[in-house]
Amino acid sequence: MKFDKERFKTAKPLARVIVLTADKFEDFELFVPYFRFMEEGIAVDVAAPAKEKITGENGYIFENVDLTIDEVDPQKYDLLFVPGGHPHGAPTTVRKSRKAQEVARAFFKANKPVAAICHGPYLLVSADVVRGRTLTSFWGDGVPDEIRAAGGNYVEKQHVVVDGNLVTSRWPMDLPAFMQEVTRMLRKAKK
Repeated sequence: MKFDKERFKTAKPLARVIVLTADKFEDFELFVPYFRFMEEGIAVDVAAPAKEKITGENGYIFENVDLTIDEVDPQKYDLLFVPGGHPHGAPTTVRKSRKAQEVARAFFKANKPVAAICHGPYLLVSADVVRGRTLTSFWGDGVPDEIRAAGGNYVEKQHVVVDGNLVTSRWPMDLPAFMQEVTRMLRKAKK
């Protein structure tokens, strides 16, 4: 059954968020922020490689893919959100997309908020936007090593790290602190 997000649309949303993901996303890291954004009156679009349902690494199905990654216009959005997932699933699929890399670079160039959790920083490493930045991520699967190799400062054992327009967290258990910082940053950016 497809979720009817039309019920949550407001005439003038507080902001617009674009989520870049694919099959084998981390279920909580997509669904929790998706619903939190809507609860806050924030419009959220999900982009994937194809405009079809995607499945989380724990089996939950997401049927509300709004557009393909290739269709994303970063100028239409106020925040880029990159959930994690299985290291050989959504994070790797998204990081290999040239368009996803272009979107990430466009957000950093415009100093717009970017949020990434778990393996989400894979995209930021591939887009070459972590140099000189302090961030966190999932502590395994080589993610910290890739961040350091790309010139980033990896911080371990922190629930959430904020560096300028960038908010990062480690895993699903950090979602409460992560989403507080993400929504705070989004509200500040929209003032």
